[in-house]
Amino acid sequence: MNTTDVRWPDSLWAAATPPGPDLPELIGTQAADVIVIGAGFTGLSTALHLREAGVDVAIVEAAEPGWGASGRNNGQVIPTLSRPDPDDIIARHGAVGERFVGMLRDSASTLFEVAQRYKIEAEQEQAGWVQPVHSPGRIKIAERRVRQWSNYGAPVDLLSREQARDMLGSDAWYGGFWNRTGGHINPLALARGLARAVLGLGARIYARSPAESFERRNGKWVVKTAKGEISGRSLVVATNAYSGEFSKSLVPDIATEVMPVLSWQMATQPLSDNVRKTIIPGRQAMSDTHGELYFARYDARNRLVTGGAVIGPGNKAERLKARVTERLQQLWPQIGEISFDYVWNGYVGMTTDFLPRIHRLGPNAFGWTGCNGRAVALTIPLGGELAKAVRGVPEKELALPFTEPVPIVAHGLLRKLAPLMLLVYRRRDAREM
Repeated sequence: MNTTDVRWPDSLWAAATPPGPDLPELIGTQAADVIVIGAGFTGLSTALHLREAGVDVAIVEAAEPGWGASGRNNGQVIPTLSRPDPDDIIARHGAVGERFVGMLRDSASTLFEVAQRYKIEAEQEQAGWVQPVHSPGRIKIAERRVRQWSNYGAPVDLLSREQARDMLGSDAWYGGFWNRTGGHINPLALARGLARAVLGLGARIYARSPAESFERRNGKWVVKTAKGEISGRSLVVATNAYSGEFSKSLVPDIATEVMPVLSWQMATQPLSDNVRKTIIPGRQAMSDTHGELYFARYDARNRLVTGGAVIGPGNKAERLKARVTERLQQLWPQIGEISFDYVWNGYVGMTTDFLPRIHRLGPNAFGWTGCNGRAVALTIPLGGELAKAVRGVPEKELALPFTEPVPIVAHGLLRKLAPLMLLVYRRRDAREM
């Protein structure tokens, strides 16, 4: 990638969002109290919380704020993990797992509150998130999630088939799980709004400056780029699924413990008011229990923002348009003819057990990866916890379940084979539980 000419994906969000702030490259020798690598949601949230506490912080970003997964995702604000529920998290991590569950429970509301506090215009709608079940046996998933999250104070409901039909405007599902605090946003607008908020509080963001390496030198962390370096007392690496995309040697253990999986997003032309009122009339965010997810939400212009997966050779975008058109017409026959104005993609960082990985990288240095498709809500409070960690808050007060990096064996080969998992998901999706 040419570091002086950042190319944005031809996405709905890139087309609909005002430009971000003009930012300098990292040139020469600089210093800060805390250095953050990555200007996605986590890095920006970490910097925001540090500046609120009066800590000097600088972000080093390979491209521009929101260029990676933070600006390419579907924008669903989901206050759960993709598969593990509270009991799974606590069984794995104990007391810190309980604190993490509390943070996750409140994560969507935390995001919407931050956006409101800093007057960030990101098309945000806290209309709730619903996970409908796609076969009768999968209602067990919804029942388990409602039971466990209710035990930890989350505002959740179990939906009957009739309630799911009324909420979604389709007979395709058999009930579901509803969390009232979820919703959706324009993710690129959120990233750029956070960047402006960070700058407004006095932080620095160096863009088009991929970090090539970092090292401990004379009691300081030193981050090197092609044109300069910056030193600081503390370091946060917030590169997630893009950890190995600009420098294979930056954090190899972290880059190889997560599988970057290409996720395709797409947006229809705006639906007519009459049709829109019959398809997800309450404008909730929706993603169901398929392994090959069926998901959709509206943007501010009444485009249905959805997506899918595709493997094999050929024009993937055109093949995806045909497949998702057929899917939408099956779910909502009233939608009629469909055309897509935008199709784009980006990486999702997947782990083997669908749990995030949070690490100590050395004295006053921390990093994480493994969003598993749930980063939008999670990353905002996670940035707050990482900010506490670098400020020296005791570990027993943090909602950070630290682990050691465990790279995936044969990572390079498995990355090439990862798209074939779609065949496995389709087979599982067709089976009754």
